[in-house]
Amino acid sequence: MLHLKNIAKSVVPPLKNTLQNEVLNTSIKIAPAAVNVCCRTYASHEIPDRLKDIPNSANPRFFDMVEYFFHRACQVVENQLVEDMKSRVSIEEKKKKVAGILKLMQPCDHILEIQFPLRRDSGDYEMILGYRAQHSSHRTPTKGGIRFSTDVTRDEVKALSALMTFKCACVDVPFGGAKAGIKINPKEYSEHELEKITRRFTLELAKKGFIGPGVDVPAPDMGTGEREMSWIADTYAKTVGFQDINAHACVTGKPINQNFINEANYMSMIGTTPGWGGKTFIVQGFGNVGLHTCRYLNGSVVGFPGAKAYEGENLLYEKCDILVPAAIEQIIAEAANGPTTPAADKILIERNILVIPDLYINAGGVTVSFFEWLKNLNHVSYGRLTFKYERESNHHLLESVQESLERRFGRVGGRIPVTPSESFQKRISGASEKDIVHSGLDYTMERSARKFDLGLDLRTAAYANSIEKIFTTYADAGLAF
Repeated sequence: MLHLKNIAKSVVPPLKNTLQNEVLNTSIKIAPAAVNVCCRTYASHEIPDRLKDIPNSANPRFFDMVEYFFHRACQVVENQLVEDMKSRVSIEEKKKKVAGILKLMQPCDHILEIQFPLRRDSGDYEMILGYRAQHSSHRTPTKGGIRFSTDVTRDEVKALSALMTFKCACVDVPFGGAKAGIKINPKEYSEHELEKITRRFTLELAKKGFIGPGVDVPAPDMGTGEREMSWIADTYAKTVGFQDINAHACVTGKPINQNFINEANYMSMIGTTPGWGGKTFIVQGFGNVGLHTCRYLNGSVVGFPGAKAYEGENLLYEKCDILVPAAIEQIIAEAANGPTTPAADKILIERNILVIPDLYINAGGVTVSFFEWLKNLNHVSYGRLTFKYERESNHHLLESVQESLERRFGRVGGRIPVTPSESFQKRISGASEKDIVHSGLDYTMERSARKFDLGLDLRTAAYANSIEKIFTTYADAGLAF
């Protein structure tokens, strides 16, 4: 986590170019919510007193951080929500409804604490502690990973489930937010013991209605992977889900992510060029995100050209173009969940550092999980039913172009072949599932990035974007009682 005391060491100094500084200073002057969003002021959202010191706290609680960012975004978006309401009721009634729904979004809907015994291979017994939090069921199923870590706490699971709610809304994935954690170090248990823990935890979730294709869908996280997800799917399918044809959609698999580095607008704001070429990067951590980030940036982890073993005291404080705090500089890509405190975030914005927030940058995992979930429900791979038809349609299109050219110019020199380019040839040969997922991911990411323009404060923009969408769901559905 990037704390206040670490910022002075870890952040590159402000740009010295006068013109660039003028552009940056102009871009990060965030207007008041009423001016930025709409022309009239209807409401004035207030951050709760217990959270007002969070921007100055060096080590706040994780859930308090998420709540603070949520309330800060509410200040930006509340007037817009009142303005956009189509109801014919008075402004006062609209203000009350908006305030009420915003209040409804904040707390965690359900938190399940589970303890069960484990008989270890040695014959000893110990109690295993686990949690599953469902932050919001405005959309179902709820979605969130399961992590195995000794650092798992009730507060962390709540905070991560809240982040999942806003993350899904940010990238238009129709899930609510959830998260689970089991307080163990997976390295200290045999595979047999881990299987028993995973299967028992699945049964406990099922007994309480905390897992199911249309209810709550876990995914891998820190300390878990495809193996654990397979155990969960098998346990669910052979017990409470034995009559459910969609039983294997009760979990999804493995995350990926990408973008922003190619946006000339943002790169010019921080005084660098678009693209990956010539950029230095630091990846802190080597878990699911850190490993695949290295593989994406270089194609490999081993044999990085021109690289040598790091001999300094703290890699996190070294100068770089891109910082990926994945264990837990001009660009900070928050591949981890909640790596930057509000105090650090404020300083980074003041120093013209582009922070691509966790809410956006690591939403690739849940986006890809959504595609996998849909494939499980459809019981067929993407493109399987249309592959041959689309390929033949593309060939007919090329033949039509060729015949049109020959009718227009004749065949004096022989036929006029229309040869597809290499890139088009790859496309007409049929898209793989990976191609389809990447295409959908790119489109989702790009569309969700531009709703609110707050200079370099992309975090508030992401939260505001999410709040608008969640608000619309609640406002349209109404309250049951």
